[in-house]
Parts: sequence; C-alpha cells; structure tokens
Amino acid sequence: MSLTIIPNNLSMLKPKLGVSQVTPTKPRSMIVCSASQTPSTEGKSSSPLQAFSAALALSSILLSAPLPAVADISGLTPCKESKQFAKPTIEKTKRRFDNYGKQGLLCGSDGLPHLIVSGDQRHWGEFITPGVLFLYIAGWIGWVGRSYLIAISDEKKPAMKEIIIDVPLATSLVFRGFSWPVSAYRELVNGDLVVKDV
Repeated sequence: MSLTIIPNNLSMLKPKLGVSQVTPTKPRSMIVCSASQTPSTEGKSSSPLQAFSAALALSSILLSAPLPAVADISGLTPCKESKQFAKPTIEKTKRRFDNYGKQGLLCGSDGLPHLIVSGDQRHWGEFITPGVLFLYIAGWIGWVGRSYLIAISDEKKPAMKEIIIDVPLATSLVFRGFSWPVSAYRELVNGDLVVKDV
C-alpha cells in the first residue's frame, strides 16, 4: 500500500489581461491512498486483506469522530449553549417531580418513582388504566383495518383499494370502530370472527 502526494497546481496559468492582474492562489496538494505496489515495495507482496484492513481502519477513524453541533439551520443554537433550553427543562423537571409527590407515587432507593404492577387497586392509575387504554386503541386500529379489508374484498380490484384508500368508506369504518369490543364479541358468538379453514 502506498501513500502518494500529488501536487494540484499544474493548471495554474497566469493570463495577461491588460491592467488587471490575477493573484496566484496557494498550491494545494491531494493525498491519494492506494493499494498498488510502488517501486520501493515491489519486493513485498500486498495482500487484499491488508488493503481492506487499512481502508476499514481509516474509515472507522473518520466516521467515529463526533461532529460538533452546528447552528446553521434557521438561526438555531446548540442546546448546551441555550439558556432557554436549560431553564424550562429544570422547571418542568421540578414541576413533574412535585406532581409525583402529590399523586402518591412510591419511590425507590434511587429517588425515582416506580410503577406498581401487582394489581393493587390504589395504583391502577399508574399502570392498568394506561395499559387498558393502549389495548383499546390498538384494538380499535386493528378492527378498523380488518373491517376495511373485509369491505373491499368484494370489489373488482381489492389490491388497488388497499393502495389507494377509499376515504369515505374508511371514515365510516373509523367511527364504527369505537365499539369494536362489542362487535368482536358478537362475531365471536356468531362464529364470524375467525375464517373457517377451506
């Protein structure tokens, strides 16, 4: 492997344009890293593994260096320099921890609040209520999607209706989807919830 420095000032011409003069620019050099053999290393054989290792090492060094935050987008400044960023963050954190104390959350030895998931009714607001709400919303989204696929299955080109959504149909199904637990139970009792094997 060889490292060659090639001068880049070969194209500097000084045109004579009467009164105006062109100031010469500082010559730059270009660094080239290649795996070809040079006259000084012709006796040694360079393996492709060595070239790959060198390229990998160079790229990992260049890519692993973190780039500093540059504030060149819409007049933004790095967060570490922004007083407005630090102030609300500290105030919001204090307010949040005050709320933790007022709501009766239990803290561990680390001083942070911990969730109680044992089923104790006094702590349902911490885990069970948000968990049930998540399951309801996820089921609603799934039920509406299922209903839409069933509704378009009788169309001439149902695959096109999956790509280009029929908005009026989808909107009507979204509002019907709020009662998905009742509809799912009804279909389970009637035997329509699961498709029979053919």
